[in-house]
Amino acid sequence: MFKTELHCHSRDASPCSTESAESLVEIYTKAGYDTVVLTNHFSPCVYDVYKCKSMNEYVDIFMDAYKRMKDAAGDRLTVLCGAEIRFNCDANDYLVFGDFEEYFRSDSELFNMTPKTFHELCRQKGWLFIQAHPFRNGITVTNPEYIDGIEVYNGHIGHAERNFIAEQWAKEYGLTETSGTDLHYAYVPASGGIKTDEKIQSIEQLIKTLKNGRYKLLKENDVR
Repeated sequence: MFKTELHCHSRDASPCSTESAESLVEIYTKAGYDTVVLTNHFSPCVYDVYKCKSMNEYVDIFMDAYKRMKDAAGDRLTVLCGAEIRFNCDANDYLVFGDFEEYFRSDSELFNMTPKTFHELCRQKGWLFIQAHPFRNGITVTNPEYIDGIEVYNGHIGHAERNFIAEQWAKEYGLTETSGTDLHYAYVPASGGIKTDEKIQSIEQLIKTLKNGRYKLLKENDVR
């Protein structure tokens, strides 16, 4: 089976990470992954860290990290672009899978959206909207009507993730279940993602796979 990571960060666009886009390629290649979705933070706080003057300038920084990782990977690893977005309304994080670059560049009020309004946009665009680590301290669980799924396994070792509650919540409301390492540091083993019979080679294929449920969750270091 083929392994796909759904949640990781590079320091090139996520200041909280210590790993470059190039080092992530080495980490995931050695860990036996076939595909990695780079989900750098796309949030008001990171926008401010980089002192961006426009959303277009921020997207340039965000996309450059993805392009650097893709170039470094060559034919050794398929690299896809996702995002971990946050809005001004709260401290929640959401994974977005879709062809969002053009829209992100054009909407200067993006961060003023709410989960409800952004979810409506995702439905229009065919994107997938997943709440990341919903039971971590400081996070508010989003109305299930406003998301497509929940990250039921998050491998970040610096937080109390309560993955088992997330899994129960997803099943209760019939939400898509995802898994991700949330990798920020090289010393944290890659442990999350999905396994599929076919290699994931595009965002469109990933979305289709997550919607039809033809995958197995990776939870290799789940301490519950």
